Amino acid sequence: MADTPNTSISDRRKPSLFANTALILGIIALLTLAWQWVNTRQRFNEVEKSLSQKLEDYQANNQQSLALAKKAEERSTEANARTVILEQKLEESRDQQDVLQTLYDQLAENREATAVAEVEQLLTIANQQLQLVGNVKTALLALQAADKRLEPLNLPRANQLRETLALEIENLRKLPQVDVVGMSAQLETLADLCATIPLISERQPTLNANAAQQNIAKTTHLNTLQKVTYPIWNDIKNLVTVERIDKPEPPLLSTDHAFYLRENLKLRLLTARIALLQHDEVSYKADLATVTAWINQYFDAKHPNATQAFKLLKKLSGNNIDIQLPQLTESIAAVNRYKLSLEKSD
Repeated sequence: MADTPNTSISDRRKPSLFANTALILGIIALLTLAWQWVNTRQRFNEVEKSLSQKLEDYQANNQQSLALAKKAEERSTEANARTVILEQKLEESRDQQDVLQTLYDQLAENREATAVAEVEQLLTIANQQLQLVGNVKTALLALQAADKRLEPLNLPRANQLRETLALEIENLRKLPQVDVVGMSAQLETLADLCATIPLISERQPTLNANAAQQNIAKTTHLNTLQKVTYPIWNDIKNLVTVERIDKPEPPLLSTDHAFYLRENLKLRLLTARIALLQHDEVSYKADLATVTAWINQYFDAKHPNATQAFKLLKKLSGNNIDIQLPQLTESIAAVNRYKLSLEKSD
């Protein structure tokens, strides 16, 4: 009977232990659930924030897309307007092209006749340059231009005319070259130089003045007796004059005659330039010889400018300007035959 209370006490403790264990497990389960709920809530908030941020980004991108779409629509409208304008201009250019094509077709029909007329004009210019001015270089350029004008035709009769022009060009190239421009400039320089050469009548007073200055300089170095006797001795020396009779006395010209002499000298040099342009060698050299004689006769030939003028005269007189220039008769006759053939073909 004594063991009965102990047994009852142990039986009482067993349920309380299970109850405590169950209570602890329940609390742990509740805590776990609470922690999971908090964690889930936190993740949900994060997801919500992320979705809100993405939604805001989407709205911003949507606004940008709307703005870009609006700009694209405006540009499309502008492009359509430009397209309409370009189509109008294209239509106008097509009309102009048709007009130009019509004009080109009309000109192509007369292209050969136009080219022959231009060649004839160039040959006339070349012949005038040769016969009137003697300008070989300009005539050669005109013939080369005529040959270039016939080159696009590429026709048998055009090629025959080009062969004739080639012969004329070769003949002009074989002619000796005369530097007409350079020689004309030298004649102009000679005219300016002759204007500065003093006349003999202008030189004599200068010589007398120099002699008087030399006499005065000599008397400054003499004593009193020599200063008295020196003028007397000068007068005695002037009583006797020694002159050469084998050479004539140089002419003394008045002011008017000196002016006309210089003008005639310029006129002779001008006629020499004209003879140079005309390739008239006889007149050219005759004018230069006259200028040389006048400088020797009336001017101070010992003056430095006179020496330089003589050098230029000698150089210019030694040039050969007599050139037999062709008349381009073969080329002109060939062009005339070409024109007759065109008239017959029409």
